[in-house]
Amino acid sequence: MAMRDFDSQDGNLLFGGMKAADIAAQFGTPLYVTDEARLRENYRRVYEAFSRYMETEVHYACKANTNLAILNILRAEGSGIDAVSIGEIETCLKAGFDPEKIMYTGVNVSNEELRAVVDRGVMINLDSVSEMKRLADIKTGLNVSFRITPGVGSGHDAKVITGNKGAKFGIPKEKIVETYLQAADLGLKPIGIHAHIGSGGQSVEPFEQEMEVLTELVNQLDEAGIKIRFIDMGGGIGVPYKPNEDEMDLNALASEVTDIIQQNTDVKKIVLEPGRYIVADSTILLTRCVDVKDAVTKKYVGVDAGFNTLIRPAMYDAYHYITLANRFGKACTGRYDIAGPICETGDYLGHNRVMPDVQEGDLVAIYDAGAYGFSMSSQYNSRPLCAEALVCDGKAELIRERGTMEDIWRHQKVPARLLQ
Repeated sequence: MAMRDFDSQDGNLLFGGMKAADIAAQFGTPLYVTDEARLRENYRRVYEAFSRYMETEVHYACKANTNLAILNILRAEGSGIDAVSIGEIETCLKAGFDPEKIMYTGVNVSNEELRAVVDRGVMINLDSVSEMKRLADIKTGLNVSFRITPGVGSGHDAKVITGNKGAKFGIPKEKIVETYLQAADLGLKPIGIHAHIGSGGQSVEPFEQEMEVLTELVNQLDEAGIKIRFIDMGGGIGVPYKPNEDEMDLNALASEVTDIIQQNTDVKKIVLEPGRYIVADSTILLTRCVDVKDAVTKKYVGVDAGFNTLIRPAMYDAYHYITLANRFGKACTGRYDIAGPICETGDYLGHNRVMPDVQEGDLVAIYDAGAYGFSMSSQYNSRPLCAEALVCDGKAELIRERGTMEDIWRHQKVPARLLQ
């Protein structure tokens, strides 16, 4: 899966069988647009890669994108859910997921949230000894899993590497056997083991290292009398954001990882938690050029989407490919920084990008925006949240209305004494 590119018609980018310009004209900008067919393809690709070797459950990491329409599509495809908050659980239940298809992996979880998760009938993947003890006080007899810290890290940025030694997440691998035995003593039923090494990894090797750690622990647990039913590899399967970037070899990943499990353990089921891999390239962000500025040392394309709409470039220095949707494929004549309307120097979507002669009114398309796009957006600078649309068979439907100022004010209260 190389970086996704698109066909064009009369110099217009085509997305899901429609001209991007027509979608923008219908719903306005900024606008996230998702291609339903691509979303389904991505889910099937990852499920089929692993299920040809062993029993597989794909738990979509919904923190990447929790739009209800997208969740409904994935539910129909047979996906499960990896949830990290009670809010994500509630959203997925609203989208029709069976509680048994959801697994909750929280970090620094309050007793209030633990009780709520237990009440919803969702399996818990425990992150700490404290959480384990507090769960046992709430209810015993529950099937549980544990998140371990494997000492292996992978990811596109230091802020998203999760599995290295000393990480905020999980239980150190050296303490796993005693922790599982303690869980059993407390009346819990540990049946799974989980690790997550980071977000956006592109190579197979760190996942092999992770699986070698996990299978060794499974055998140690087996010797201690604890039978593990599933190994959860976590998420982190990356996607290529740049035109010539290497892609993850999904078939090699599936073959190598399942081989390690089958050669070294009796475990029959693998669980995966892809988020980015399923939704990233299913979605583009459309934003309108509202200003072109020559600042002598550089030129700016000013657009109506900023880091309030897509924060990844500002937060992670992440790269997203950017093009002109209404002059698609035209020769590039200059270099520009693409910047948004937020009153901060750090508000940019791309630096030093070659583009055609950009004009006010041009439609700018930002690729691979489905993961951590809308879900990390904000109302900073009192700018309402943007809209979302879904394209299927050449027709576009609104799946989230554009926010309003009323949304920003809705939960605010001004004491009566201040209104005089």
